[in-house]
Amino acid sequence: MHKCKLAIILTLGLALSFAFITTGCGKKKTSQTPTPTTRTPERKPAPQPQVQQAPRQTEEGLKAPSNLKLSNIFFDYDKSNIKSDQRSSIADNAAILSKYRTLRIRIEGHCDERGSDEYNLALGQRRCDATRQYLIEYGISSSRISTLSYGESRPVSLGHNETSWAQNRRCEFIITSR
Repeated sequence: MHKCKLAIILTLGLALSFAFITTGCGKKKTSQTPTPTTRTPERKPAPQPQVQQAPRQTEEGLKAPSNLKLSNIFFDYDKSNIKSDQRSSIADNAAILSKYRTLRIRIEGHCDERGSDEYNLALGQRRCDATRQYLIEYGISSSRISTLSYGESRPVSLGHNETSWAQNRRCEFIITSR
């Protein structure tokens, strides 16, 4: 039994000695150039492009949604100049018209009930023309804009006071073709 223990101790001693010799007894290894390995690179499948549903488009641009509406603008009594507080509405309408280049519109001019029919038809047309010119200055093609004055014949409010009249002094933007 004593010989067995001695054999195990000698075997362990030799194994430890061999380990120290091959690792350099704890000395710092000198840098060696690693031997190149010949591995073939793993080929990953090419990423597939993600298909997203694009908005419908025509040759002229995006197709306008069917529920799209443009904002009306309002005028002071007996005036056809664009009020400063109405310019943002026209700018918003111009942005929509720029985005949806297939849209064609009609600007309809309206007046309150004061004044003769002839005068109000002419005033409604001046309002249409001023509004149309404003859109053209935003870069909207004049060929996409028609105008029509109704004068006082189509009020939205039937009252006979300033509140009603202010609602009737307007230009409406009607989409005629998408």
